[in-house]
Amino acid sequence: MATDGSKQWRVEVPPPPRTLNVQKFAESRAVELESLHSIVANRLTNDYRSRRNKRRRTTGFDNRCANNRHRKRQKSAGRVDLKKSETGDKLKKLPRRIRRRIELQKNPECGFCNSGDGTKRLRTHVWHAKRFTMTKLWGFYLPLGLHGRGRGSRALLKWYKQGAVVHDASYYSAVQLAGPEDLLLSILDMVLTPSPAAHAEDVSKHLLAGDAYGSAILHHDSADSQIICPVTYMWRPFHQQVNDIGAGHTNSDGNNEKLRAVCPTDKHQLWIWIHPSAFGEGYAALKSACQAKADETGVTVDFISLEGQLARLEVMGSKALQLLKKILNPITCFSEDSWQLKKCSVVGGDNSNESRQRVLQKEDCISSHAVVPLIVADPRSLRGLLEDKTKEQSVSTGGLDRNEGLSALQSKPAEEYTSSNCKDLWDVSKGIHPPLEESVLCMERHHRRLDFFCIKDKTFGPLHISTIAKCLRLCPIILLRNTSQAGSLQGWSIILPLSWVKAFWIPLISAGAHAVGLREKHWIACDVGLPDFPSDFPDSRAYSHFKETEAAAINRKMGLRPPAVRPLKVPNKPPWNSIYFAFEKGSPQVNEAHSSSSIASDGSIMPKANGEITDISSIAHNGSLSIFVARTSNMLSEFLNEIPGGPFLLFPYGPDGKSFSSFVTDEMKISQASNMVPSLNPDKRLCYVRVRLHAYREGVFEEGAVVCAPYFSDIALWTSRSENNEAKLQIPQPFMSSYFIEQSPGNWEFQLPDDPVARESYRRPIGFVTTGSVRGSKKPAAVALCVAVLLAQLRQDQWSQMPVKRRRKEIYVLTRNLRSTAFRLALATIVIEGQEEDVEYI
Repeated sequence: MATDGSKQWRVEVPPPPRTLNVQKFAESRAVELESLHSIVANRLTNDYRSRRNKRRRTTGFDNRCANNRHRKRQKSAGRVDLKKSETGDKLKKLPRRIRRRIELQKNPECGFCNSGDGTKRLRTHVWHAKRFTMTKLWGFYLPLGLHGRGRGSRALLKWYKQGAVVHDASYYSAVQLAGPEDLLLSILDMVLTPSPAAHAEDVSKHLLAGDAYGSAILHHDSADSQIICPVTYMWRPFHQQVNDIGAGHTNSDGNNEKLRAVCPTDKHQLWIWIHPSAFGEGYAALKSACQAKADETGVTVDFISLEGQLARLEVMGSKALQLLKKILNPITCFSEDSWQLKKCSVVGGDNSNESRQRVLQKEDCISSHAVVPLIVADPRSLRGLLEDKTKEQSVSTGGLDRNEGLSALQSKPAEEYTSSNCKDLWDVSKGIHPPLEESVLCMERHHRRLDFFCIKDKTFGPLHISTIAKCLRLCPIILLRNTSQAGSLQGWSIILPLSWVKAFWIPLISAGAHAVGLREKHWIACDVGLPDFPSDFPDSRAYSHFKETEAAAINRKMGLRPPAVRPLKVPNKPPWNSIYFAFEKGSPQVNEAHSSSSIASDGSIMPKANGEITDISSIAHNGSLSIFVARTSNMLSEFLNEIPGGPFLLFPYGPDGKSFSSFVTDEMKISQASNMVPSLNPDKRLCYVRVRLHAYREGVFEEGAVVCAPYFSDIALWTSRSENNEAKLQIPQPFMSSYFIEQSPGNWEFQLPDDPVARESYRRPIGFVTTGSVRGSKKPAAVALCVAVLLAQLRQDQWSQMPVKRRRKEIYVLTRNLRSTAFRLALATIVIEGQEEDVEYI
C-alpha cells in the first residue's frame, strides 16, 4: 500500500507506569543485588549478628504494653471532634496530650496560647520545651537555658564569636502612639531619658524619619521619679514603596508607581518596645502622659497596645548577616535614604539578583541602629525550591548555586507575588494573614517532585492553594541592626507578625543558628559589656520583684536539703543601704574613722559629741532613700555639681574636649581635689555609675559580690613582683558569716566587726556586683554599680601616691565574693567615661 512520503507517522510514547512491579524490578537487577550482597558478606565475614556492645540492654523488646497504649491513643485520636472540643463538650474529654497538641498546632493571627493558670506560651514553646529548661517568668513560659547545671558558657561564646545564635524575644511587647509629631515629641520628653530632642541634630533627623531607632530609659512623668525600664522606640518612615513589587505593575495611567507618602504630616506613628516585667507599669505611665497632654492641648493621641500581634527574633554573632542571607529573599525594600540603604526593587529589571543581594550584601553598608523595612518571601518555600532544584541539577551539573535558585524563584510571574491585600508591618493592628500551613507546602513540594520524575497523576487537579490569597507567601518584616558604641555587639533583630514566627524559626535553626535561652542571653550581654534588664537595673521595681521571686525559689530549694549540708546563706538582693556606712569621715583609713567615732553594740557608728559625723545608722534605716544611677553624662555632671567639696576626678565622656591622658598629668587638678571629702547629696541620695571589673591577676567575681575601697598598701601588695600569697588580704572566717545579718526575711543589714583583728581586714563597701563574670571568656569581666563620689576619692588617693607613669584610667578596687574570705584586686572601668550614654541594653 502506497503512503504519502510527506506525512510522518506519530507514535505516542506511553508515560511511565504509575506503579512499579517490585518483583520484576528485582529480577532485572539481580546481578547488582548479588554483587552488593557478596561485598557485605565479605566485610562481615558472614556474621550478620549485631555486636554485643551495640545491643540495647533494656526491656525495649517487650513492647506489649507500649502497643496497648498506642492502640488506646489511636482510638482516642480517632474520636477527636474539633468542633466539640472547641465548644467545650465535656462528655468525651480528650486526653491532655491530644488537647494540648490541637491547641498548640493552631496558628491564629494574634494572641498567645494560655495555660490553665493564664500563663502565656510562645509560638515556639513546643520546640523549646523539648530541648530547654523552661521557667515561669513575667507571665510567660520562657526557655531558661539548655539542660544541665547551668554550664556551657565557653561553647556559647564560641558560637557567638565564630557563628550565630538566635533567641525568641517575642515576650517583648510594643505600644503604638499615633498623633501629631510635636505632641508625640512632647510626650517623649516627659517620660524618656534621654529624649529624642536631646540628641544631635543629624541623629534626631534620622530618628524622626524612621531610618534609625533609639534607646532610652522610661520613667514616670513626675520629677525625680523612679525609672521603669529601658525601652527601644522607632518611628514609622515617611515614605514607602506602594504597589511596586512587580516590575511590570503599572497604574491606570500606564506609568510605574512612585514613592507615595503613607504618613501624613499631621499623623505620625511611634512604637515603644517594653520588657514584659515592666509592661504594666510602662503602659500606665505612657497612658497617663498621653492623657495629661490631651487635657493640656485638647488634641488626643491614639494609644493602643500591640501585645500578642508582633514577634521579635534576636540573631547575634559574627555570622548573623550570613545567616540572614540564607533565609531572607527580599522582594522589595522601602528605604531611600543614604543613612542605611539605597532604594531598590528586586523583582524585575535587568539586575534583579544584584539588587536583591545588595540589600544584605555588606554589613558596612548599613549603619548602626538602622531600621530596614522589607517584604520577604516565605523562607520555607525558598528552602523547598532550592532543595528541589538541587536534586534536579545534581543529575546533570552536579549542584546548584544559591543565585540560580533565586533566579528560579524570580522567574515566576510577578503577579504571584503581587496582592493588594499585602499590608505593611505597621498596619499589623488591622490584621495580617498567617502563612500557609506546612501540610500545604509539603503537598506542593511533593507534586513538584512527581513532575520531575514524570509520574504526576493526571487525574489530580490543580492545588487548592491557588484559591488562597497570594499574599500568604509574602511577609512584611523590619530589620534592626544592633551594634553597641564600643562595637562589641554584633546582631540583628527581626520584627515580624506573631503568626509568622514558626515559618522563620525553623529555617533559622536549619541554616546553622544555635538557639539560646535567658541564661545564655545574659552571658552574652556581660561578655560584650552591655547591661541586661532587670539584673543590672536595681533602681527599678522590676528588679525588686525579680530578686524576690529568685530568693523564694532559692529558699525552697535550700529547704529541701538537710541543715548540715546547707551552704552559707547570703543576701540574694544586695543590701544597698550598707553603702552609707562608707561615709564615716571621708578618709579611706578605717583607723581614722574609729578614732573619730565609736562602735555601738549593734555595730552602728555613733557620732561624737561635737557632731562631726552624721549618724549613719539612722540614714541607712531610712526607707525614703532611693538608688540613683547616672546613665548619661549630663545626669552625672548635674549630680556632681549639687554636691559640695568638688572638684571630683570624674570625667564624663570627653571633658572639655580634652583627652583623658591630659588630666592624668594635670597636677593642679589633682591638688585641687586633694581636700575632697566624700559627702552625701542634700537629699541624701547616692549616685551610682556602672563599672566593668577585670581581675588584676586572677579571680572570678560572682553575682552579689561586694566591692570595697582598698588602702594603697593593698595595691602595692598585689602589684609587687613578689609571689608571697600568704600575705594576701583575707577576713576571718567567723566574720564572714556575720558580715551581713538578716534582720527579717529579705532584709539584710551590714554589721561592723567588734573584734580588733577583724577590724584590720575591714574595707569600706562602695558597691556590689550585679552580673558575675562569665566563665570561659578570654577576658572575663563583671558588671557592678559603685558610688561615683567614692570612686572619685579612690582615684584621687591613688593618683596622688603614684608616679605619673603608673597612673591609669582604671581604678583599683577590692572585690570579695560573699561565700569567700579572700579579697581580689580588680580594675574598675567607669562606662560613662567612655561613651556619652549608657542606655543601651540587650
